[in-house]
Amino acid sequence: MDIIGFDHIVLCVRDVPTSMAFYERVLGMRRHEERPGKWSLHFGANKISLQDSASVPEIARNTTPGSGNFCILTRTPIAEAVEHLEMNGIELVDGPGKRIGATGAILSIYFHDPDGNLVEVSNAL
Repeated sequence: MDIIGFDHIVLCVRDVPTSMAFYERVLGMRRHEERPGKWSLHFGANKISLQDSASVPEIARNTTPGSGNFCILTRTPIAEAVEHLEMNGIELVDGPGKRIGATGAILSIYFHDPDGNLVEVSNAL
């Protein structure tokens, strides 16, 4: 196989409207209804699909809210991102701190979404 990248990730959530509002307000993502009742969040060329925990399909039966952990990159300086999170009442779990990302060094901050998924926001260094 010649893997070229991610198409999307899926987060299992307790309340889809709450999750959409959080990601729109805090990270500026855009919501999209793919089909009736099936929602996703978009940013750049990326997508996060939201799976309602009350209707998890059999293929994803062991997926639970709060089990996600992902990293997104931003052009916004991390110091400004921290200020934005604080203005939105979001508590940092860790950071800023240097890490190694997929393509090199990054400066990261961490926080939880309403379901407890760990969100990492980073600047490439």
